[in-house]
Amino acid sequence: MRTQAATFFRSRWVVAPEGVEEIDPAELAPGFRAAAVACGLKGGGRTDVAVIACDADSVSSALLLTRNAAAAAPVRVCRDDCDAAAIRAAVVNSGNANAATGERGYRDALALRDAAARTLGVDARSVVVAETGTIGVPLPVEQVTAGAAEAARALDRSGGRDFAEAIMTTDAGPKLCTVRAGGVTVSAQAKGAGMIEPNLATMLCFVQTDAEIPDPAAALRAGVDASFERITVDGQMSTNDMVVLQASGAAGRPLPAGLLDAVLLQLALDVVADGEGATRIGRIGVTGAADADEAERAARAIANSPLVKTALHGRDPNWGRIVQAAGAALAGTELPELGPEAVEADELASEAPEAEIALRLERGDGAAHVYFSDLTADYVRINSEYTT
Repeated sequence: MRTQAATFFRSRWVVAPEGVEEIDPAELAPGFRAAAVACGLKGGGRTDVAVIACDADSVSSALLLTRNAAAAAPVRVCRDDCDAAAIRAAVVNSGNANAATGERGYRDALALRDAAARTLGVDARSVVVAETGTIGVPLPVEQVTAGAAEAARALDRSGGRDFAEAIMTTDAGPKLCTVRAGGVTVSAQAKGAGMIEPNLATMLCFVQTDAEIPDPAAALRAGVDASFERITVDGQMSTNDMVVLQASGAAGRPLPAGLLDAVLLQLALDVVADGEGATRIGRIGVTGAADADEAERAARAIANSPLVKTALHGRDPNWGRIVQAAGAALAGTELPELGPEAVEADELASEAPEAEIALRLERGDGAAHVYFSDLTADYVRINSEYTT
């Protein structure tokens, strides 16, 4: 497992804009404040309820939510009763997903949101509520709403790290950054290590900036399509996924090209690198497919194959497993004979923490790629002991 390194943009697959400056990730983008408190959801005195808010007179924003049919109560609240274009704040609890909790869970998510909104003095529809943790357990709503109010009263410009630590569950460490380029600042915090597979993967991400973004929804959708929608740890779509982008526009400048995309991709790769028990990341690129959909199906089958994932862990360049997984995904079609010349798998055997793998199908121009983690004994241990 990996924790936050001194240099945020550290993957070879991330291209950061020239001149980008990394600053203390505890420092939020100008105009934003955050805080966290401990309410006993995670035990051991660890913080587990957090609030992040924008102080600007106006804010433009965007919100993406899981499409899981068993979506958790906070996701349903955000779908039903949130002004996604004007999000002023987010309130989060970790340790309890408030999923599969029925109408009580829905009322509890509303209560959590409303407690934060009242303390902040803002419209409740401008506050998103996010929750993550164990599924099927009722929320201790009185202690959590009290914690939300307490956090909302304690907001601080340097609360980024506190917020990132409070939203963790099985994460090995906080995932966060604050970067500056072109006269604007972007800060971001994410959590996620298991139950990870698009749509959006148990993964939460919050991004703040003082840049002007004319169409936040389009900017966020494009950035997420190239990052969080490209990852898998265990092929499991979460009930609680959420990504939030808030832009105050106070800097009076646009985002530099590629900055948001680079931040989101590095955070997505941090989630994969922190996959429960993970030690390595792989990137599978499929080219020469009949179309993009075919390439996507093959790439995801390879990335989620336990045989490929264990080969990544064991540094075993077993190209036959890659061919098998692709063939199974495309069963019923006629593939050309796929021998070792169609596969590049040498990096599986390297000592590097990142391994590039490629498969050429020679059926057309379709292409896709997916980032994935290796599979280790620790993944089984962590998930077999999760509620016991």
